[in-house]
Amino acid sequence: MTGPEPAKLEAAGAPRAGVQAIQQRCAPSAERRGDQLFGTAAPVRRWLLVERPGPWGRDALLSSDLDGAVASTLAARAADTGVRVLLMRRPGRAAAGDARRWAYVDSRPGREGIWWGDYAEHRELLDVRLDRPPAAPPSTDPVYLVCTHGRHDACCAIRGRTVAAALAAVRPAATWECSHVGGDRFAANVVALPHGLYYGHVPPEAAAGLVLAHEQGRVVVDLLRGRSSLPAAVQAAQHYARRELGEDRIDALAPLRVQRLADQRWSVSLRCDDRPVTVTVEAGPMRTPVRLTCSSRELEAPRVFTLVAIEAP
Repeated sequence: MTGPEPAKLEAAGAPRAGVQAIQQRCAPSAERRGDQLFGTAAPVRRWLLVERPGPWGRDALLSSDLDGAVASTLAARAADTGVRVLLMRRPGRAAAGDARRWAYVDSRPGREGIWWGDYAEHRELLDVRLDRPPAAPPSTDPVYLVCTHGRHDACCAIRGRTVAAALAAVRPAATWECSHVGGDRFAANVVALPHGLYYGHVPPEAAAGLVLAHEQGRVVVDLLRGRSSLPAAVQAAQHYARRELGEDRIDALAPLRVQRLADQRWSVSLRCDDRPVTVTVEAGPMRTPVRLTCSSRELEAPRVFTLVAIEAP
């Protein structure tokens, strides 16, 4: 006698198997279902990356080896200024000496930049201003973050670490493991900075191609979740326009106008070279509620975007 298929287990709310039965975890399940990747990049315009080799608890900033008072103050300042704080470490958790690095990142279109600094004492992090970038010129080198936050979701560790190792093999100085970035079911998640480009379901064999594309000013459309500085409806509109026009340049299709037509319908005008392209998208719930994370105890129906129309001159 055989048991229910994995997908039926999910829908029925049955207990999930452990790490060994990875096919029932959130990321493989999302791949089998074909969950929509695009339009799912978390809303982040500015970041503070703090090097801490680990271990990290579920709330990485407040449950790491970072001084508790410093962590609480950073969390409060970040909330006040709209900055996302992530912890980062080198793949393999290698720690070299007492000095640690931090980075302030601006992902807003036209203002992209990464500013680096070092700290030895935890309290030195409180000297980093979050309301504006440092006065020094930004770095011109990209950074690749891979979520490996296993205490938040096992899929991030299981899938993320192999991708981090693959990225580090081609860009060791630019690659970091990081704490939770959002969208566990899309592991392995990679964020290319400073642009804030979220990629999901990245396999290790795609790492070198993703790096090459990014450094040539292009995106990998099939893996792109969206650009974190843009609203979800714009991310979805850009996806459909990229598909229609064969456009993969990072800075192509900048939004010119976003108009909400109805409760869940948007008209998005995008710049395509010297002419506008208008994309109308509609949002609605996923047809069948599912578990969005390995630890979730409830079924949810995430939002998906469908194409209504594309108008290009």
